[in-house]
Amino acid sequence: MTDSANSFSGAHGTDDESVRAELGRLRDSIDNIDAAVIHMLAERFKCTQQVGHLKAAHKLPPADPAREARQIARLRELAENAKLDPAFAEKFLNFIIAEVIRHHETIARA
Repeated sequence: MTDSANSFSGAHGTDDESVRAELGRLRDSIDNIDAAVIHMLAERFKCTQQVGHLKAAHKLPPADPAREARQIARLRELAENAKLDPAFAEKFLNFIIAEVIRHHETIARA
């Protein structure tokens, strides 16, 4: 008998191999999604870097609170439609916005 910490069988009678295969399939999908998210964020930051250079060249402020508010409202609605917690989506976007502003400030100082 295998150690219970290493086994998926037990009280519920699950089959170790089928559970491991399903976990593997799901984890492969998660890994693919994570890779896509990273690539999408990289593309987003390439665009925001260009925005930062354009703002700096025209002496525009690094932050645009009105645009940020519109984006947050838009993403909260998208999150709700996607059955994702809108508060989580807002926190995630706020994190990204803060990083973008930091980049824009760095570009403006250069």
